Amino acid sequence: MSATSPARPSVVSQALARDRLGVPSVIMFALTAAAPLMVVGALVSTGWGVVGTTGFPLAFLIIAVILALFSFGYVAMSRHITNAGAFYSYIAQGLGRPLGVGGALVALVAYNLLQVGLYGAFGFFFSSLLEQKADLKVDWWILALILWLFIAVLGLLRVDVNSKVLMILLGAELVVVTIFDVIFFSHPAGGSLSFEPWTWGALKDSAGPAFAVATTAFVGFEAAPVFSEEARSKNRTVAVATFLGLGVMLLSYSLTSWAASASMGVGETVGKAQQTLDQGGPFFITLVEKGGNWTGDVGTVLLITSIAAAALSYHNTTARYAFALGRERVLPSFFGRTRARSGAPMAGSLFQTIIGAVTIVLFGVAGWDPMVNLFFWLGTSGGVGVLLLVAATSLSVIFYFARDGRGENPWSRLIAPILATVALGYVMWQVFDNFGLLLGIAPDQKNAAVWAFPAVYGVAAVIGIIWALILRGLNRADYDAIGLGARANTARVESTESVEVR
Repeated sequence: MSATSPARPSVVSQALARDRLGVPSVIMFALTAAAPLMVVGALVSTGWGVVGTTGFPLAFLIIAVILALFSFGYVAMSRHITNAGAFYSYIAQGLGRPLGVGGALVALVAYNLLQVGLYGAFGFFFSSLLEQKADLKVDWWILALILWLFIAVLGLLRVDVNSKVLMILLGAELVVVTIFDVIFFSHPAGGSLSFEPWTWGALKDSAGPAFAVATTAFVGFEAAPVFSEEARSKNRTVAVATFLGLGVMLLSYSLTSWAASASMGVGETVGKAQQTLDQGGPFFITLVEKGGNWTGDVGTVLLITSIAAAALSYHNTTARYAFALGRERVLPSFFGRTRARSGAPMAGSLFQTIIGAVTIVLFGVAGWDPMVNLFFWLGTSGGVGVLLLVAATSLSVIFYFARDGRGENPWSRLIAPILATVALGYVMWQVFDNFGLLLGIAPDQKNAAVWAFPAVYGVAAVIGIIWALILRGLNRADYDAIGLGARANTARVESTESVEVR
């Protein structure tokens, strides 16, 4: 008599884990993607030297107001569309499927640039800390691979496990940032606090690059709809996480960048930052050591963990975009699979892991600068890509609700999106008109990077549009499912049955 062996549970699924994330967990993904300590300690401190302006507090305020306007329509649209590929699905349903697929490829490029760029900052600061405190000289790329392995493992675990890790790191970081602000504000250079970083005069000559840096800093505020399929009380969670995240980011970035500059001397900050970059040293350590050696040590350690947390958050976002595209057959269908036990987007996570490894090894072998070339160039270029997506999504909100108001008030579905679209258009013009300055390249210098980074997004968008049109001819059911998220498989079956009936 033969015994029937019990069925083995499948290791893969085609759905993200539901109801695992509350408001605090979703906020963790938003805030740690743009960690306050990482933004000021790595992004702004590098931006002072590369861009040459101290006007970042005002730039943060301007961008935050624009993103708040955008968020009214963004949150309103999230109430009617649930999809891990938020920007992609919103553009697809607002401006049409071809533009949506074009936006999807732009999103994949942008988020990958943001994520892999952080490996450069992590390796750089960790290597500097080991050399300074333990007299150990370890190449940055070796240390970056340690972070890469850590993220590769966590990326395959339950999303709520990731959120708990992020919550611990962010909590410690916010406490230390507050301490630094008190130290900096209580010890301003010259004995008085300068308000110059809040003036337009400090910003106007470098407005475009400063806006790009500020936009990069806020990347993560849009994360709530990406995790909406895994969130409890979706509508409330998305709205609270988006606006609260924006508010915390603005307060933290503006105050800390202002306080740090004031403590060094507003007129001296740019020069000191440029000198430190030329010498290959970590400028942030010089800043935090003004409060004593213990602040330098604690600040540097938490800066490193802050970068690690941001890299993990971006990894989760990027993997979910790939999952959304695989589920809807825009990418190969295996990207639309998740681990049955954890609900993590398995293929998307592994794909992002491979890209990270290749990038680290490439920059390590080539000997390129991990801070300027990998972290700042790739990171801010990724932020520019997100800016393009925000502008396209803002426009899509207008068209989406123009066809059917769906009970949304005029402010959220029309007035705020129009104001946001106009403002975003101005910001984009400033950014692209001064893109060379963003990379630290003078206007009279010829460098392929000035046009290559923006061109990548144009190429990605065109490829996406062409692929969508090809897909429409090859498989109408798959084409009709674009942008529908969890409803994609049902819509695909209905479309196929409709064709068979005809």
